[in-house]
Amino acid sequence: MYVNQEEVDGESFVWYKFNISQEKKIPVPQRALTGYLAELRLTTKEFKNKDNLKLDIVVSADELYVIRTGVETNFAKSFLLAASGVQDFSRPLIIAATAGEQNTVFCNLYDAATKTKIYREWSRDLDWATMIRDIQSLLGGASSTIPSTPKLSVVPQPVHPQDLRIKNIRTLLDYPLDLVKEWLQFQDTTNTA
Repeated sequence: MYVNQEEVDGESFVWYKFNISQEKKIPVPQRALTGYLAELRLTTKEFKNKDNLKLDIVVSADELYVIRTGVETNFAKSFLLAASGVQDFSRPLIIAATAGEQNTVFCNLYDAATKTKIYREWSRDLDWATMIRDIQSLLGGASSTIPSTPKLSVVPQPVHPQDLRIKNIRTLLDYPLDLVKEWLQFQDTTNTA
């Protein structure tokens, strides 16, 4: 699911799914998702020939959901701020998207059992990279994917032109790289780097 405040066919929404084959946004009418935070990861997506850093919030609910938002957005920062106050991710959470002014979307986080809002005071001096690392540590994830700088800048890595098609398809489908390599080896390809 992608986070963005928009309107389609007269209906306003704050997140949507994207049908790749039809290149169409499918609004998600629900404003909240209840489940277990499974993983946080940073993903680089190309947009207008530039790499953009996205925050993927992986939630295990009735199925596995990936909420993707820009790492510098109000949604990402309000989510990280609240999630940094959670000490036990074995309890279900409610992730609620709230529309702000214009295209702004905020995140409110609640303890699903008690319906209590999880709140942490905002500060201009927050270290977002450390916050992500701390949350990943509590989730048991590898923090090696998190850049060490507070600005979360990414240095683009060159991609071989022949690998670009595979990278784009794998990224669009959110398909694990090791499974792509395994499939390519099964197809008797000689170079899977």
